[in-house]
Amino acid sequence: MSPFWSPLVTTLTPYVPGEQPKLTNLIKLNTNENPYGPSPKVLQAMQGELADTLRLYPDPNGDHLKATIADYHGLEKSQVFLGNGSDEVLAHAFAALLKHDAPLLFPDISYSFYPVYCGLYGIEYRQVLLDVDFGINIDDYDQPCSAIIFPNPNAPTAKLLPIDTVEALLQRHPQQVVLVDEAYIDFGGVSAISLVNRYPNLLVVQTLSKSRSLAGLRVGFAAGHADLIEALERVKNSFNSYPLDKVALAGAAASFADEAYFQQTCQAIIATREHLSQAMARMGFEVLPSAANFIFVRHADYDAAQLAAALRERSIIVRHFKQHRIDQFLRISIGTDKESAALIEALQELLPF
Repeated sequence: MSPFWSPLVTTLTPYVPGEQPKLTNLIKLNTNENPYGPSPKVLQAMQGELADTLRLYPDPNGDHLKATIADYHGLEKSQVFLGNGSDEVLAHAFAALLKHDAPLLFPDISYSFYPVYCGLYGIEYRQVLLDVDFGINIDDYDQPCSAIIFPNPNAPTAKLLPIDTVEALLQRHPQQVVLVDEAYIDFGGVSAISLVNRYPNLLVVQTLSKSRSLAGLRVGFAAGHADLIEALERVKNSFNSYPLDKVALAGAAASFADEAYFQQTCQAIIATREHLSQAMARMGFEVLPSAANFIFVRHADYDAAQLAAALRERSIIVRHFKQHRIDQFLRISIGTDKESAALIEALQELLPF
């Protein structure tokens, strides 16, 4: 602690991202990265920006990428907001749309950045318990609030809220912003972007890090009514007018031009996820239903932290959460079929059957 810190800094408990080990020859299943590289069209587009023009600033509005995303989802360009990864988009949303007099609501088991943003921006919040099956029950959100935010599929549970249930929640809260955080929606759900034109209180946030294999590029976006987007733009332009560089803008736009590759990799991950889920269930694991590129599992007879440590000794890294209610679960990212087979083999060695 330094005497030069502002009072705010002393109150913050920062978010801790998943470990990024520097060791080689690891099977890295802890941060939900896509096991397949980006489309060749993405790499080609990015290479095309590596020229003398890098001395110039990028488009501060990202108009071409906004238009690309809008066309892809049947929206107007004014309904799309861009940011440096979905975390930055979320941060601007907390500042622009989620800070009001009543508490913000979100699940008790959810993306752990949400309480961090509340601390940063001084937002009162209330966590709503997931049900006994670790699902979101929208009846529990029938209480006074300023806004609602939740991931769908939820993280780290991987459970999906069906689109008709999302719409029912919107109908119950017409006076509050409902933010649906869809980092993993492409692995088994229907995006709430399809509801944007019917609900002016809906903001949907997505990332290109997961399903489009661009975690290293840092591109996220929001879709919503133009009035909500304007609020985000006002905050962004009071913070950083150039959040995305030329290379990122080009690569992100190109990712939407290769639909075949996008669908192929998503389906490959889904197939591996189902095979791994079945294999782990046969080993006695409880596997929560997943619509994400990861699974959430626990075993009644084995401690999760000890299992994670034992897998690490075999050069396989998964994520263990120490949070109440889920401290016996492991979150396992979906890798390639070869990586999945190695995980299954390691668990078979660890667990006597």
